[in-house]
Amino acid sequence: MVRIANAVRPRLTRATTAARPRIARLANTVRLRPAHLPRPQTVRTWQYTAGAVTAGLTLAAGAVTVAGPWDANGQRTAERGRAAALERSGGADHGRSGTTAGVPRPAPSAAPVLTGLGGVKGAVDTKKADPGGKALSDVLAPLLEASAPDGSRAAVVVDVTTGRRLYGVDAGKSLIPASTTKIATSVAALSALGADHRLTTRTALEPDTGELVLVGGGDPTLTARKRTDGRASLPTLAADTAKALHERGIDKVTLSYDTTLYTGPALHPIGVNDNLAAVSALAVDEGRTDDSDSGPVTRVTDPAQDAAAKFAALLEDAGIKTTPPGPSKATTRAQTLATVSSPPLSALVERMLTNSDNDIAEALARQTALASGEPASFDGGARAIATQLRKLGLPMSGASFHDGSGLDRDDKLTANLLTGLLVKAADPARPGLRPVLTGLPVAGFTGTLTDRYTDGAAGLVRAKTGTLTGVNTLAGTVVDTDGQLLAFAFLASGTTDPQEARTALDETATALAACGCR
Repeated sequence: MVRIANAVRPRLTRATTAARPRIARLANTVRLRPAHLPRPQTVRTWQYTAGAVTAGLTLAAGAVTVAGPWDANGQRTAERGRAAALERSGGADHGRSGTTAGVPRPAPSAAPVLTGLGGVKGAVDTKKADPGGKALSDVLAPLLEASAPDGSRAAVVVDVTTGRRLYGVDAGKSLIPASTTKIATSVAALSALGADHRLTTRTALEPDTGELVLVGGGDPTLTARKRTDGRASLPTLAADTAKALHERGIDKVTLSYDTTLYTGPALHPIGVNDNLAAVSALAVDEGRTDDSDSGPVTRVTDPAQDAAAKFAALLEDAGIKTTPPGPSKATTRAQTLATVSSPPLSALVERMLTNSDNDIAEALARQTALASGEPASFDGGARAIATQLRKLGLPMSGASFHDGSGLDRDDKLTANLLTGLLVKAADPARPGLRPVLTGLPVAGFTGTLTDRYTDGAAGLVRAKTGTLTGVNTLAGTVVDTDGQLLAFAFLASGTTDPQEARTALDETATALAACGCR
């Protein structure tokens, strides 16, 4: 019995520590009735000892069960959750519209020993740091330096629960954030609009002219495909519109489309690019010219005209003849015939973060602008994002926004702001911001991290990636070996080898997951 106790004591100690919060919550919700047992006869010392051992092992097993599940190596199984559900190219149930679909498959467990920089096959030093956090610095500094040996670097690590900074290097230095900008866009949009907000596309009939107007509501997920995965359906809108027209005895219309919700240039400052369509209040399938749902691909030149042409064909199939569609603006007197709405904003944010979807990002920046009283343009969206973040009391010194996606190299953020955004999203008082965390790709499992961390902290790190020429960034959350949730932001500029820089940042996050440092 002593040998057994010595063998399991370290693991049970970790399990009991991890389980303590859950056991406390259970104790608050479940009130046990006292057992009315007959008074025992005289009990001898050996019986007390045996009973105590049995009770102790039972309690320990219960603690392990609560803290688990555990894999064959005695390590806690990697996190499961929404981000595993339905994401065919990664992420949470991005197609849902108020319903839950499917059972998420579990994330893989991380290896018992995580590999450090240079393939070192040893555990990362997990000694406790002094109040200055020296041990954590010893672990992270050489890894971060490898990300941009001749460039600029910035990094911050924060304990999400306490808000205490555990590590910082040039925390307030302004660097190009690339796609980690989408974290800021997400927080701003959710703050301005609310997690349940939906974007509506509608058809309106002008009472005097009989003109039918397809009015764009800025829904970046509107689809013309038969399989919608919970997104708003253009075929459904056409069918409902045709039905309403038939009921009025109309079988031929002048068809127009309205994109006036958005203003300013439609083309991003980077110009024509496979990573982003021209930004329009009306588009289907992000103007993609193939069947893809994410990633770079050639886009149609005019997304609104493309959407209207597809809508005209759908009306023709439903028995409504149309003229070739052209741009127009629905009047206030136009009668709405049919509508379709996007999934809630929470789902749009998750999809955007998981897939690093630039089209959704720019749409959400414009929607934030509209909610903030700004023009729905690149400049208006940038100002609105900054305004919303200031309202939240976030550290904005050194921050400069020029778009919502991070494709603009004039964007500048700090590691301090990025970790501040993540901590704010975890604030129990702000549950509406939680999609910022649940939408982060899971290492080795979903979205832009699907093929990364396959031999490291798979399932333990959740992070938004960022990549431009000479720029590599990573910002997200990780659970360390003490069970603490940490937020981190690593930014590297002036990188010369993108693969080496990416690997260095991944290994830095892996080391953080393997470290119980303070």
